[in-house]
Amino acid sequence: MEISHGYGSVRECEDIPFSFPPQHQEVQPGLEYIMQPLPVSQRKQCGKKLENKVAIITGGDSGIGRAVAYDFVKEGASVVIVYYNEECDAKETQEQIRQLGGNCLLIQGDLKDCFFAKKCVEKTLECFGKIDILVNNHAVQFIQHSILDISPEQLSLVFQNNIISFFYMIQAALPYMKEGGSIINTASVTAFQGNKELIDYSATKGAIVALTRSLALSLVEKGIRVNAVAPGPIWTPLIPASFSAEAVTTFGRKTSQVPMMRAGQPCEVSPCYVFLASEDASYMTGQVMHPNGGTIVA
Repeated sequence: MEISHGYGSVRECEDIPFSFPPQHQEVQPGLEYIMQPLPVSQRKQCGKKLENKVAIITGGDSGIGRAVAYDFVKEGASVVIVYYNEECDAKETQEQIRQLGGNCLLIQGDLKDCFFAKKCVEKTLECFGKIDILVNNHAVQFIQHSILDISPEQLSLVFQNNIISFFYMIQAALPYMKEGGSIINTASVTAFQGNKELIDYSATKGAIVALTRSLALSLVEKGIRVNAVAPGPIWTPLIPASFSAEAVTTFGRKTSQVPMMRAGQPCEVSPCYVFLASEDASYMTGQVMHPNGGTIVA
């Protein structure tokens, strides 16, 4: 489809070509109006970016997950929030979503259980009839000053919760996701920089990056995109639950780690998820976004 636009025309993004006829221009940097076909430079406006989409958000009761849920609802999505046991936070998030005019289903349970992951998907389908977006966002972390202090119990818990449960959710949801679907995994700046006091946590976040890149390659022919977000220090309940009271007072303010010299807020991270979930990111898969206050990552 073409729209008249002065001397040329603008092709809408639904008409994306996969091949190009032979052509050459003698002068750099070239002229767009004589190209065949014309580059796609305008999307068809169809209302909100996530209109009529259904998203499952794990750890959506608070922190980054809550901010993602709010932004998704504002863009027209219905959301399913999966949480562990934070009942008060979950209810508050649900009530705020209702005030925004959105739909929110709460599901409480332990994602370390593969059968619970399947239950989340079943309840989503019962309530909304489909799954368009899966956001794997839940995590735990425990400060240890040495790898020798990481007990077998802690190691198992962190890996079961932070990465193996991502596999469970993907395996449960994927059979019901169609072309155009999006999977978004929450990684961390620690996957790229490491953290000497969060060795097991950082290892799981590195695994999430590898999972994201590999799964993206696996699903590209199905038209399902897989990306990740790797936040820096963000002010969420995980911080006071992990660090000492004294450490919290300087959280995010070490210039050697964060050039912007402050912690970020969940609302400064959540737009990344909207972008990756929407058609705005139609040419992105296997990628990682880095809302981290200016930290350079390899």
